[in-house]
Amino acid sequence: TMSGNNPELFSPSQKYQLLVYHADSLFHDKEYRNAVSKYTMALQQKKALSKTSKVRPSTGNAASTPQSQCLPSEIEVKYKMAECYTMLKQDKDAIAILDGIPSRQRTPKINMMLANLYKKAGQERSSVTSYKEVLRQCPLALDAILGLLSLSVKGAEVASMTINIIQSIPNLDWLSVWIKAYAFVHTGDNTRAINTICSLEKKSLLRDNVDLLGSLADLYFRAGDNKNSILKFEQAQMLDPYLIKGMDVYGYLLAREGRLEDVENLGCRLFNISDQHAEPWVVSGCHSFYSKRYSRALYLGAKAIQLNSNSVQALLLKGAALRNMGRVQEAIIHFREAIRLAPCRLDCYEGLIECYLASNSIREAMVMANNVYKTLGANAQTLTLLATVCLEDPVTQEKAKTLLDKALTQRPDYIKAVVKKAELLSREQKYEDGIALLRNALANQSDCVLHRILGDFLVAVNEYQEAMDQYSIALSLDPNDQKSLEGLQKMEKEESPTDATQEEDVDDMEGSGEEGDLEGSDSEAAQWADQEQWFGMQ
Repeated sequence: TMSGNNPELFSPSQKYQLLVYHADSLFHDKEYRNAVSKYTMALQQKKALSKTSKVRPSTGNAASTPQSQCLPSEIEVKYKMAECYTMLKQDKDAIAILDGIPSRQRTPKINMMLANLYKKAGQERSSVTSYKEVLRQCPLALDAILGLLSLSVKGAEVASMTINIIQSIPNLDWLSVWIKAYAFVHTGDNTRAINTICSLEKKSLLRDNVDLLGSLADLYFRAGDNKNSILKFEQAQMLDPYLIKGMDVYGYLLAREGRLEDVENLGCRLFNISDQHAEPWVVSGCHSFYSKRYSRALYLGAKAIQLNSNSVQALLLKGAALRNMGRVQEAIIHFREAIRLAPCRLDCYEGLIECYLASNSIREAMVMANNVYKTLGANAQTLTLLATVCLEDPVTQEKAKTLLDKALTQRPDYIKAVVKKAELLSREQKYEDGIALLRNALANQSDCVLHRILGDFLVAVNEYQEAMDQYSIALSLDPNDQKSLEGLQKMEKEESPTDATQEEDVDDMEGSGEEGDLEGSDSEAAQWADQEQWFGMQ
């Protein structure tokens, strides 16, 4: 204001500095549009300053010369403007600002931001060029290495760009193995990626590295080995109690196992660390989803996407909630976006195929399952996914059987394959074969769904006492498993007809109370449904 009222009060360079200070303050207060406006004014002032070679001697030339040397650079101001635009989700404007900086004047952080923006916009060639420029200036920029690998640049080519630095600095021999490991990650070769990271993790210099443990946990999850995935996430958590990255997947795995109390505790702990990341919202959303509170899960998933539009787990959560609420077409959009972001993650395709099957689009489901089978290779997971679709069509039942047998030959302990094979045997009423299959699968692992299905098969062959035992084991693993509870209650009623009558009366009384609870949850769901502004992801 002083400067505006008295143009002679400050020198042109001081006016420029004041405008940048003002814009920086607005940026830190998250007033991004206002900050862009002030940065633009600062750049205009800088142009005027460049034209006038003569600086106003307010306190003498000696004092003003060092001041002009310390002025913020025009490039730094443009970078700040681009940051504002990305915060406002105006990526095109951010790219335009950074593109305006001549290539030779671009610093590594400018090239890094450009590379990420190009990648997001689908301009892969420009993105690769920018990442390579970052590596040329900073050969140890690991994020740039991961960026190139994610864009299908060969691991050998990326490694060649770091070879000089590896040879010139001691104790960097692990880097070439690290690049090899993440090259496997980005090509979807989970087994070789796991083996390579395990070999890295055993090396003394990288032992107990939280980032590697997180990657290992994620790879086990992708490979369908949920038990080892949970173990690695827990190990990483113990080493770093403030860890946020990957905790959304960890929360999802716990929720799937029915450990809802652990999920709730994890969500509270993550919110105490930071509520500005997607992960705490996704974890809370998983708790709501597996508690069958789909409207709330939808809101929490949408909030997570608002904080991080690249959060695959948030997109999957929101897609699943929409699907279970009957909004299948909206769910499909979210699963497709998840596939775009993570083309090597099978669970993204599973979600989309479930949507197609829910809307009776078996042909589309079959095309997608075949594409996944061809793209990700013939492993237990892709074979089971294809078999799942084949089971929906009476014509392809035999093909489903062949595919499941192949999957179980590769991985006899793969739970999804065991469940689908049991489903097929149940249709054929081959209960003894089903019991043998399930007992074999449960020999080295314990899973709620497998124990419950074994209980169902035992009922079919009149082995009631052992069926009750299996239902009880299933409920001990997941107290919220409704089907196991129903199976157990049915067995108890059949065993004692007199008690059954009394239990029915009690159930009627309890049912009235439960109905009130459900009504309460519906009213709560309506409150979350009012938050529709969070829901839409255009």
